[in-house]
Amino acid sequence: MYLVKTPQFIQNLFPNYLWRKPTEKKVLYLTFDDGPIPHITPWVLKQLADYDAKGTFFCVGDNVRKHPEVFDAVKSAGHSVGNHTMNHLNGWTTDNLTYFHNTRHCAHLVNSDLFRPPYGRLKPKQATFLQRHYNIIMWDVLSGDFDEKIDGKDCFQNVLKHTKNGSIIVFHDSVKAFPRLEYVLPKVLEHYSELGYKFEIVATEKKKERQRA
Repeated sequence: MYLVKTPQFIQNLFPNYLWRKPTEKKVLYLTFDDGPIPHITPWVLKQLADYDAKGTFFCVGDNVRKHPEVFDAVKSAGHSVGNHTMNHLNGWTTDNLTYFHNTRHCAHLVNSDLFRPPYGRLKPKQATFLQRHYNIIMWDVLSGDFDEKIDGKDCFQNVLKHTKNGSIIVFHDSVKAFPRLEYVLPKVLEHYSELGYKFEIVATEKKKERQRA
């Protein structure tokens, strides 16, 4: 069970997280979780390049370790990168110290102030600690490309129905998601480009007096 659209009351409960960037400009923020993965992440980079679009990639540290050349390609293309823990940990089922060490391990590899918890799940103490070191980036639109029970057309409708100016949209550059990503990403890029939208990286102010988590 997951929510395609993050309700406003949930966003209000966690005001220190970034859910979207309210704006009147035609700007969207495409984000990609769980990579880098050979063949899939480079395919994503090609789709983005075709529309002069920039994205933000929340990387699993173990994948960065295994595929450094793909990670370097993401950065070289001008995209933003973020921390998605070293081993895609679920904060709700992981003790705090283990979670912090795992996140720090990934931080040394990606060198980014941006952090997205896998599954969007953090315990209160985890969130309190991590907010001192990172900008926690959530989303307001989930494409659902990870859901094997739906198809790419469903994912496209998820995006169309809920996206507005400044939306942060989640995709996954993963093997599991690719059958749906392969359909939905080009459609989203084409549709919103025709409407005059730009696709930009998620950029935030750096944490002051930041220490590595």
